Amino acid sequence: MTEIAPFRIDIPQSQLDDLHARLDLTRWPEELPGAGWDHGVPLGYLRELAAHWRHGYDWRAHEQRLNGYPQFTTEIDGHRLHFLHIRSLEPDAVPLIMTHGWPGSIAEFLDVIGPLTDPRGHGAPEGSPAFHLVLPSIPGYGFSGPTTEAGWNVARVANAFAELMRRLGYDRYFAQGGDWGSAISLALGAADPDHVHAVHLNMLITLPDPEIELTEAEQAKLATLGRYQDELSGYMKIQSTRPQTLSYGLTDSPVGQLAWIAEKFKEWTDSDSAPEDAVDRDHLLTNVMLYWLTGTAGSSARLYYESARAWGRQPALSCPLGVAVFPHDLTQPVRRLAEKQQPTLTHWSEMPRGGHFAAMEEPELFVADVRKFFRDQLPM
Repeated sequence: MTEIAPFRIDIPQSQLDDLHARLDLTRWPEELPGAGWDHGVPLGYLRELAAHWRHGYDWRAHEQRLNGYPQFTTEIDGHRLHFLHIRSLEPDAVPLIMTHGWPGSIAEFLDVIGPLTDPRGHGAPEGSPAFHLVLPSIPGYGFSGPTTEAGWNVARVANAFAELMRRLGYDRYFAQGGDWGSAISLALGAADPDHVHAVHLNMLITLPDPEIELTEAEQAKLATLGRYQDELSGYMKIQSTRPQTLSYGLTDSPVGQLAWIAEKFKEWTDSDSAPEDAVDRDHLLTNVMLYWLTGTAGSSARLYYESARAWGRQPALSCPLGVAVFPHDLTQPVRRLAEKQQPTLTHWSEMPRGGHFAAMEEPELFVADVRKFFRDQLPM
């Protein structure tokens, strides 16, 4: 089946009523005094955020915003794939597939859709490229979930996305991603080299190389990977080993799902006291809703289980690669290591601010770098 069907989000009111009832009946834990964020999400912060979710957040308004963009589904490799497809009106626009990660979603890209598809209408510099955007939900995530069989690892997702672009009629295209979207974009470029013209990432993991002696500054960057593995990767170890056990709590408790995601928006962003320092509160809740309403806590976590053995490994690209480094991402890459791992690396930007969820945190910086890199790759 190769049919591409229009899709519209229409959550039944009964699901929203159920969410509100569960929030009202939350059983709250105790907390050590003065622990702050050191032990996880603070009780006072989460209670206040959950109260806003219950009484101040308007899902229907955000549902309407999402439905303002053309959405579709199609079956690929036995699974329903959901995606946004926004075609630019510019006659020389080029196709670009952008992929989110965990705990992100298509909501990550809402603030960059307009500037990337309609640069002239958003005050872009002369000569800025326009893009036909394809924004898929990773299989197992959001409305591409849950998955119903094992085997949906990064390589399989990349092959599905290559088929999606073929099905949409795009013979040559660009790819962009962060987090899992970074791994998927690299895999897509390696798996479909005749059609992927260039790849841009806003996250890249670089591993130590005994043949390269690092400077102190480079060692400090690489140390962020060690801190991630030692202190910040507990979620990854659970999701890559026991995703089913985790899914019971997150699927049953909206506050549990909220805490599991909000913690990452605090730890991985350019924030001081709370995630809202970096990301709009309602935008964060919309992202959480795409997990809660679709019941995809478990199936999104399974991507870690399926890909655990290949963590940190990267396929080498034959096409140009560009990297934007945001200083508060969960790890910081070292350029010399990256150049050895990826010999086709041609573009490297060190951003003045921002973190892991770059398109949400710093949409203007993100858009400018995407435009610059891909403009240099034209014509395709």
